[in-house]
Order: sequence, then C-alpha cells, then structure tokens
Amino acid sequence: MNKFTTSMLAAAVGLALSTGAVAMSKDEHKQAQGRIEAQYKADKAGCDAAAGNAKDVCRAEAKGKEKVAMAELEAGYKPTAKARHQVRMAKADAQYAVAKEKCDDHRDNAKDVCMKEAKAARVAAKADAEASIKTADAKQTARKETTEARAKSDEKVADANKEASAEKREAELKLAKTKCEALAGTAKESCMGDAKARYGKI
Repeated sequence: MNKFTTSMLAAAVGLALSTGAVAMSKDEHKQAQGRIEAQYKADKAGCDAAAGNAKDVCRAEAKGKEKVAMAELEAGYKPTAKARHQVRMAKADAQYAVAKEKCDDHRDNAKDVCMKEAKAARVAAKADAEASIKTADAKQTARKETTEARAKSDEKVADANKEASAEKREAELKLAKTKCEALAGTAKESCMGDAKARYGKI
C-alpha cells in the first residue's frame, strides 16, 4: 500500500541505464542528465490532463521518477557505495512523496493511518539504507586491517542493524497507536494492550 509503483521505478532505472551511464564521458553524462530532465518535463506536462488530487499524485510520481533516474545515473557514472546509498534514499523519498499525496484522498483517522504507514515505510527504507552503507564501510575497513579490526567491524554491523530495527519499531509503534485511536471503549483498550505487548510500550 502507498508504494511507488514497480513500473515507475523500473522506468526510472531503465532511463538511467539506457543513457550509457557506465564509463561515459562528461559530455555523455551531461547529455544523459538532459534526457532525464526532458522526460520529467514531458511526464509533468502529461499530468495536466488529470484534475484534483490525481494531478498532485501524477506530479509526485513524475518528480520521484526523475530523482530516482538521476540517482541511478550518478551510481552508474561513479559506482561507489555512497552513490548506491543515494539511489536507495531517492527511492524511499519518491515512494513517500507519492504515498503522501495519495493520503489526501482519505479523511480523519483513515488519513492519519495512511500518513503513518507512509512515514513508517520511509523510515524502514532509510534505516535499511543506512545500515547497508555502514555495513559496507565497516567491511571495507576490516579488509584492510587486523583481526581485531574485524571484530570491531562485526560490532559496528550489529549496532547498525540494531539502530535500524529500533527506528523501524518506533515508526510501527506510532502507526499502531494511530490505528487504535479510531476505536473506543473495550476495543480501544484491547488494541492498546496488543500494541503494548507487541512493541513493549505504548
């Protein structure tokens, strides 16, 4: 629910890769950027046929597609762990931007739940991305150093994963609380109790 469509992401990735991002010259890279920008303008113009919130969703999808394509292009042009990290962050932001616009179709608690779900998905995606780059950095360092360094690397990896889990758990807790607010009486108490048992607090 509320995820940037697979087809949109595939199109964004395909657009970046079709530019010949690998081993391209500076001029080719600049031309590739121009093609992505031109595609964004075309996609945005295509949104004019829509109305209301559908138009906002369309524009968010177009912008998200552009950002992901640009990030993919850079990751191909300069393939580093940081560049791959930026791709994951761009995807998380694109998914969130579209989901947030779609939430405007809801009202009251349903909208609150929709927004919490969107935020929880973004928190999870970014937490995973952060854990991934920290793990990559730690392993790269470990390969260059001693056994002691490898032990420290493992510790850093464990800490990164623990931190990511904590962030995702906190986002899920907020979502659970919001869902419980839509209930009343015994049902609400039961919902809160379930959330407390699942997350350890409420």
